[in-house]
Amino acid sequence: MRKAVILTLFGILITNFSSGQDSEKYNQLVSDAEKLYESKDYLESGQKYAEAFAALGNKGSLVDRYNAACSWAIANQPDSSFVQLLKIAEDGNYTDLKYITSDPDLTSLHTDERWNLLIGKIEFNRKDFDEYLMSVLDTIYQEDQGYRLRAHEIENKFGRESEEMKAHVKILLEKDSMHLIIVENILEERGWLGADIIGNQGTITLFLVIQHSNFETQERYLPMMREAVKNGNAHASHLALLEDRVALGKGEKQIYGSQIGQDSATGEYYLSPLLDPDNVDKRRAEVGLDPIQDYLSNWGLTWDVEKYKTDLPEIVEKSKK
Repeated sequence: MRKAVILTLFGILITNFSSGQDSEKYNQLVSDAEKLYESKDYLESGQKYAEAFAALGNKGSLVDRYNAACSWAIANQPDSSFVQLLKIAEDGNYTDLKYITSDPDLTSLHTDERWNLLIGKIEFNRKDFDEYLMSVLDTIYQEDQGYRLRAHEIENKFGRESEEMKAHVKILLEKDSMHLIIVENILEERGWLGADIIGNQGTITLFLVIQHSNFETQERYLPMMREAVKNGNAHASHLALLEDRVALGKGEKQIYGSQIGQDSATGEYYLSPLLDPDNVDKRRAEVGLDPIQDYLSNWGLTWDVEKYKTDLPEIVEKSKK
């Protein structure tokens, strides 16, 4: 099972990406590798991941290396799979023992003598974990994502303005408030903890709770998250999303194109006001985000930079409503 939600939005880099054309080429090759995995062309997927890492001088994200290992394992290429898994354990400080041991994509590796070596390295990475705090944050994560998944289901079934949706949103907001109290206490008492203390999912949970809070809270913790990224305790791709929300909340244009608006009259989605549209993919690549077209396709949108620039004044006015 390819690592997506838990490691992602937004993968942590084992080494910093290069900027410019190399990053763009890397992102395209990774996108190609993901599509090959989905079409069950596992050997070709692994090879495409190898091309992506080579394009950046053997650099790559933890998420992409994990996914490459899955493709190699299913393709019956254990040597190539272990190269990636041992790298994320040794250089990427991978710690998700529960996930990796239950992943069906990697089952074929369990009888290999290198599997115990890998598990030993992951257990070593967990030695300084705050297990209690991780448990608390795991519960928050499951509730945060679970209620939002349920919201999508209710909206699809009953409609955005339905009584069912309104009732669910009320519960969701109450949960968000409870989660925020806990997370604010953690941040104020211990700062923005990293994956070495609360695991990768724990760091994602801190981000999600702040990202889902009110504007004043987002703005207050933005400097702390910037510092956390500098210290390696938070993901640059997560910070990009928070930067965009705060910018829009201040009436400014977003930087990375992560925020999508919805026309209140037509229900159509649109990319919220964006600064310097011509170079958005360059900025996204620098923080490990997919190309803007890949992102917009989730909402059935097509990226036409010239049209967007022409429509931008109208989009700005639309976003104010």
